[in-house]
Amino acid sequence: MGPHPINKSHAIGTKHNKIINQFYYYYFYKSTMMRIIIAATLTLLLCLLTIHPPNFCTAHSNSELRCIESERHALLNFKQHLTDPSNRLASWAAASDVDCCHWVGVVCNNSTGHVLQLHLRTFPPEMTGYDDFQWEAQYEAYERSRFGGKINPSLLDLKHLIYLDLSGNNFNGTQIPKFLGSMGSLRYLNLSNAGFGGLIPHQLGNLSNLQYLNLGDNNFYLYVKNLQWLSGLPLLQHLDLSSANLSKASDWLQEINKLPSLLELRLSYCALSGFVPPPIPSSINFSSLTTLHLSYNSFENISIPFWVFGLHNLVSLDLSWNQFQGPIPVHLQNLTSLRLLDLPSNNFNSSIPNWLYSFSHLEFLNLGSNYLQGTISSAIGNLTSAISIDLSYNELEGKVPRSLGNLCNLREIRLSHNKLSQEISEIFESLLGCASNGLESLDLSFAKLFGQLTAELGQFKNLVSLSLGYNSISGPIPWSIGNLSSLRFLDLGNNQINGTLPQSFGLLSKLESLYIDSNMLEGAVSEVHFANLMRLKTLVASQNRLTLEVSDNWTPPFQLNHLDLGSWNLGPKFPLWLCSQKQLLTLGISNTRISDAVPPSFWNLTSQLTYLNISHNQIYGEIPHIPMILSYDSIIDVSSNNFTGPLPCISSNVTFLDLSNNSLSGSISHFLCYKMNEPKNMRYLEAYLDVSTILVPWPQVPIQIIPSFYIASQQAIILFLLKVNQL
Repeated sequence: MGPHPINKSHAIGTKHNKIINQFYYYYFYKSTMMRIIIAATLTLLLCLLTIHPPNFCTAHSNSELRCIESERHALLNFKQHLTDPSNRLASWAAASDVDCCHWVGVVCNNSTGHVLQLHLRTFPPEMTGYDDFQWEAQYEAYERSRFGGKINPSLLDLKHLIYLDLSGNNFNGTQIPKFLGSMGSLRYLNLSNAGFGGLIPHQLGNLSNLQYLNLGDNNFYLYVKNLQWLSGLPLLQHLDLSSANLSKASDWLQEINKLPSLLELRLSYCALSGFVPPPIPSSINFSSLTTLHLSYNSFENISIPFWVFGLHNLVSLDLSWNQFQGPIPVHLQNLTSLRLLDLPSNNFNSSIPNWLYSFSHLEFLNLGSNYLQGTISSAIGNLTSAISIDLSYNELEGKVPRSLGNLCNLREIRLSHNKLSQEISEIFESLLGCASNGLESLDLSFAKLFGQLTAELGQFKNLVSLSLGYNSISGPIPWSIGNLSSLRFLDLGNNQINGTLPQSFGLLSKLESLYIDSNMLEGAVSEVHFANLMRLKTLVASQNRLTLEVSDNWTPPFQLNHLDLGSWNLGPKFPLWLCSQKQLLTLGISNTRISDAVPPSFWNLTSQLTYLNISHNQIYGEIPHIPMILSYDSIIDVSSNNFTGPLPCISSNVTFLDLSNNSLSGSISHFLCYKMNEPKNMRYLEAYLDVSTILVPWPQVPIQIIPSFYIASQQAIILFLLKVNQL
């Protein structure tokens, strides 16, 4: 059972849902998961240093000691075959007087001068907000900084190399070099997310000193025929083959069972769907395992493999996105050391077992997207270490226990898509214990909540994300909402909230996304409401009875990516402040009482839009002959206005176009034949055309004339309805 997207208004909804999910994942789940991963990795690295404690650094205390000449040449040869578009290796100079131990990413032993480590990872950008333009720029910079090309065998001359990290780069599907299996000193090898493909070479099994091996997240291109080569890695403590296709390794468990030192095992997205004979727990040799991640494998068995229950030292267990059914297995109660338990997106259909509430070390609990029933027990207050609790997308009923407010470490609560049927004020009152001091994310959307928001809301000063959408919450928004000084994401949409919008919204200086759509808000919204919203990127406030009262020369303090003010009163003049929004991707201002011509500067903005809806106004003038929307899969709705003149030339990337109920006239031949050689992506066109005026058919496109006729090709399906426009 997968997560269910929140349906926001019209075509911009999918985009917004994606942003919401990314926010939750990156800001909360991923950041907290990284704490465990980093802690475990640091522990492993400390083990490496303990086993082999050389004096290594990038600068020497002994000024006469320099890197080994043969190793300097090996590094230069290695660099020569890499692509380095950002010139990150500029310090790797060929001049003989340059010490390679001072080069970027190179770590030497300061006693011998031998190269011990190569740190050539490229870090992807973290998604810390909703600025699509900024994110795109950061990702483009990341792409430019990634190494590529070929890995030169000159690395074999680095005979003392114990650490090699090439993760986060792009080797464009090339195979992992077989010669890496001859680098016998390696103890740490990280080739994750580096664009490698093909068969994982069995020669890696020759690295008998290897303790850390990460080949994960290489875009599903890696695969194995078997895992027998793993038996040559007796010291291996960390193994990550996530996203590699292991479907042919039917004996994967038996082979991994030959790794007695294993502490961390990550096999997510590995196509481990086949039946695995479950050995009894006593036969598991890697019983010291602390991390086991087997998510996204869709096991054919309907229950969790029994051998998992014998891993009593587990700290982190992720079995999400499989097809496990029935009640949550009682045998999990033996794993009392767990700090992370992820079981979402399965088919568990029992109540939450009482024994689970006794896991006093548990920090991250995710049971979302199952079919869990019953109530949430007050015993949840025994999870005193809990940082994140996710019970969303289930069939839970009853009230939120007051004991939840006693969890002083709690940072995230997700209870959306349940049947709580409770007053919202009662929930906030329950959480006013010490949980309110640190709570950063609260998701109670789609939870059948009712009642009114009260002033207590303002006491949750550390809230970063608050989602209360799609409930039956009524009454006004309390002024105290302005006290939520850390708030970045707020969703109050699709409720029955009434009254005016409090001016205290203007105090939310960190706010990035605001959803208040589909409520009963009314009254004036002024510049004061937006005074300090410099970071605002998404504003969805449609389907209210609000009136925007700003000066003609108002310049907003924000640069929006997504804006929907449908059904507001913005007219009669066209809102010129829209022309200042240079980063808009989606815009909806339908039914906003505009009776004016569109300024040319606004049409210039449309080249970046993926969604434009200015329908049901009284906008007049001509639509200019410009390739209006250039972004892929774009949507244009300018229907029910007073536009005149000929049809505009439209970009071939447009998939939905509604020009109906205007006063457009003239031939449509130029419209149909615009850039004839480009493939057309349009799937729907509603223009209410007069068939008798079609003078030139679309080249190589058969036309069948029927009362509502279709022009069809492999890449375009265009529907013309015959009405209103005089074409």
